[in-house]
Amino acid sequence: MHSTLIVARMDPEEFGHVADLFRKFDETEMPHLMGTRRRQLFHYQGLYFHLQDFDSDNGEEQIQGARKDPRFIRISDDLKPYIQAYDPATWRSPADAMATRFYQWEGAS
Repeated sequence: MHSTLIVARMDPEEFGHVADLFRKFDETEMPHLMGTRRRQLFHYQGLYFHLQDFDSDNGEEQIQGARKDPRFIRISDDLKPYIQAYDPATWRSPADAMATRFYQWEGAS
């Protein structure tokens, strides 16, 4: 399994709008097309965290393939009023806002 964590800025009062946008998006087949197994959204003191788990290590490739889909473009546009880049000076795409994992542990299954 592969995970990504996007960090951005969000007004904490807007989390309901953001959750609704993702709820509608996740009710389509888009998560399946992107290989998304699980999505979790968090907010903390003006920060937004978007944790996404994928079935395989090629989640980034699948997202890149989905970026041209009108539903992906629509949710990206719909989120713009609510989500701001953590560092606008360096942001070009969500890849510029992804946290880097530096430790992982998993218990025995």
